[in-house]
Formats: sequence, C-alpha cells, structure tokens
Amino acid sequence: MTELAVLLAIALSGQFDASDAGIGGRVGWQATPLVGVEAEVVHYPSHFADAPAFSRSRFEGLFGATIGPRLGRLRPFGRVRPGFLRIQPSPEPIVCIAIFPPPLTCELAGGRTLMAFDLGGGVDVSVGEQTFFRIDAGDRLVKYPGPVFDTDRQIHDEAFFGHDVRLAFSGGVRF
Repeated sequence: MTELAVLLAIALSGQFDASDAGIGGRVGWQATPLVGVEAEVVHYPSHFADAPAFSRSRFEGLFGATIGPRLGRLRPFGRVRPGFLRIQPSPEPIVCIAIFPPPLTCELAGGRTLMAFDLGGGVDVSVGEQTFFRIDAGDRLVKYPGPVFDTDRQIHDEAFFGHDVRLAFSGGVRF
C-alpha cells in the first residue's frame, strides 16, 4: 500500500538553542505488514538562527524504514532514516573573526550540505479507509564540520554530531 502525506515539522536545535518549523511531504510504501519504507522532504523557509542569521533557509531529505504492527486503527512504529540537511547561505554578510578554529556559524554561513540521521518513532492513526494522521518524534543527529568551535565555545578538532529534537505532524491518503 502506498501513502502520500503533507506535514509540518518542528526541529528544536540542541546546538543553536533555537527552533525551526518547516513544511513538506512524504511518500511511503508498506512493504510488509510490519515494515514500511519512506522518503520525506521538508523546507524550512525562515532565516536561522538569531540575528545575524547564518542561514537563509534549510532543506531536509530523510529516507528510511518504519517498523511496527497495525493494531486496529493504530500503528505504533519505530523509524530509522539517514539523509541530509542543506543549509542555504546567510541572507546577508555576517562578521566572522579570523581565528582558528573558526566559529561553527561562520563555517555554515556560506551554505553547506550536512549528513543527517533521524532515529525515533510515532503513531499512525487511520481516520478513514484511505486517510490517516501521523505524529512523529525523534532525535535528528546532524554531522557538523570540524575543526570549529561550537556555540558553547567547545572546540571540535573533527566533525561532530549535534542533536535536535524533531517533531512532525502529518496527514494523508493511502492507495
């Protein structure tokens, strides 16, 4: 069974102590009664983070699997989805100090595509024969470049993972 959904995603950045909201879509296929595969894309349209913003907008793509049984109208599931987070360049020039290692915001201000990994779960609720509502929650791990010093002024000699709480609310159709 194939499904199409529209969604609202909210990411609470652990690295930048800020939140981000985006809209997107998901296509999925229930390969077996227990396992589904899916692809999700989300556009976060606002500037990020506090002024001066180091990103004009972000684009996220996550691709992976869900595992969980159908229990009547409910399907609780766990999910694993690798993907990417594309950070668009800063909307305006930002001042960066000339030190080594540079601040993380300065490394990201020129635009960059980062590896992302989403681990979480949720519940899918059948509303009708072909319609559903879904709530997801998870940890989006984002691999930041190194060497840099992060927003807590901690130096990272190599690339490192930051953790974001990510919530998504979606609705769609199955056919």
